[in-house]
Amino acid sequence: MTRRKLIAGNWKMNNTVAEAVVLTQEISNRFENDWTDTVDVAICPPYVDLKPAHTVLEFDKQKIAIGAQNVYWEASGAYTGEISVAMLRDVGCTYCIVGHSERRTLFGETNEDVNKKVKALIENKVQPIHPIVCVGESLAVRDEGTYLDFVDKQVRAAFAGLDATDAAGCVVAYEPIWAIGTGRTATPEQAEEVCRAIRVTLGELFGDERADDMRVLYGGSMNEGNAELLLAQEDIDGGLIGGAALKAESFIAIVKAAL
Repeated sequence: MTRRKLIAGNWKMNNTVAEAVVLTQEISNRFENDWTDTVDVAICPPYVDLKPAHTVLEFDKQKIAIGAQNVYWEASGAYTGEISVAMLRDVGCTYCIVGHSERRTLFGETNEDVNKKVKALIENKVQPIHPIVCVGESLAVRDEGTYLDFVDKQVRAAFAGLDATDAAGCVVAYEPIWAIGTGRTATPEQAEEVCRAIRVTLGELFGDERADDMRVLYGGSMNEGNAELLLAQEDIDGGLIGGAALKAESFIAIVKAAL
C-alpha cells in the first residue's frame, strides 16, 4: 500500500500576523506545486494567522493546505475563547490538530475531549476538516516499557464511537513527549515500532483496508537532518513538524525529503 506523505507544520504560539505573512510567503516562494503529485503539505498557524496565511497561498495559487491547532466541539454558544469547526472551515482550514501533548499536559485536555473534537470535525461529511490526532507517551511511560499499551489506549479513546467511514481522511500523529522540543528524537526504529502498532490498532478498530489507507505521522523533533531516515520507514507517512516549521528553508527541506 502506497500512501501519500503528509508534511504538516505546527507553528504553535509563534508569529504575529505580519510575521506569519512573511513566513508563508517565504514557504510559497520555495514551493513547487508539482510536488503535490507526491506529497501533501499543510501549515498550522495560530488562529489569528489562519486567514492571512490562507490569503497568501490563495493569491499565489499554491497547493498548500491550512490547518488549525485546536478546535472546540460545540457549534456555537457561550464558550469564551473557543473556536468552532464552522469558523475554521470559513477561513479555509483543511486540517486541524487535536490532542497535542501540550494541550493535554498544559491545559488538561482528556481523551474524551479529543474524541468529541474528532467527531465534531468529521461530522460534516461533505466538507469535513481532517483531524490530525496526536498520541504519544512521556519519558516515564517509555522507561516503564508500557508505551505501546499507553498509545493503543489513546488511539482507541480518540476514535471511540466511530466507524471505518468516519475514519476516512483522519490522520494520527505519534509524538513521543520526551522528544518534543527537547532536541531528542526517537530513532527511526523506535518511531516505526510505535507507528506500526498504531496501524495495527486502527486495523482492529476499522479493518485492515481502512488502516492501510490512513496516514500515521511522526511528530517528535523531525528536522532536515533526520527526516529522510524517518520518512523511509514503512509505517511513517509524514511528519508533524514543530521548530523546523518556523523557518521556510528547513520546512521545505523536509518537504523535499518526502518526495
